[in-house]
Amino acid sequence: MVDKNPITPEGATRLRDELQNRKTVERPAITLLIAEARAHGDLSENAEYHAARERQGFNEARIKDLEDKLARAEVIDPTKLAGDKVAFGATVKLLNTDTNEEVSYRILGADEADINSGSISITAPMARSLLGREVGDEVKVRTPSGERVYEILDVDYGAPGGSNGK
Repeated sequence: MVDKNPITPEGATRLRDELQNRKTVERPAITLLIAEARAHGDLSENAEYHAARERQGFNEARIKDLEDKLARAEVIDPTKLAGDKVAFGATVKLLNTDTNEEVSYRILGADEADINSGSISITAPMARSLLGREVGDEVKVRTPSGERVYEILDVDYGAPGGSNGK
């Protein structure tokens, strides 16, 4: 069975845009580079030709990867979800019970996760520990530096960083 790839509508649009660009802009540009390099003669010692072929290989591999991700995409619009249980698309505000530090994470698909912007992959240990839990629950998370305990303060399915009326 093929694994589904949960993704937000914005994430799916970004992947489709990249795929379109790689097929309609990058691919023809690389073809021109290869043709130019071929015109320079001996291909065995032609660095431009080898670089263009390498770039072509990378581009074609990325196209296949994007097509696969989009074929397996399960587009989920978090703004249409509500409730106090943590699920895909939720922004979860947590309190580290040891340090009293508050942190927020938005749980997204692997292709959208970016810890620097406050989003984590649904497959990350932190996200897996939070899924299905509710506001007020304490969650133990194993990290490389040891076990941490967090209390779930808020679950929000509105726009990132926003509130959905709770």
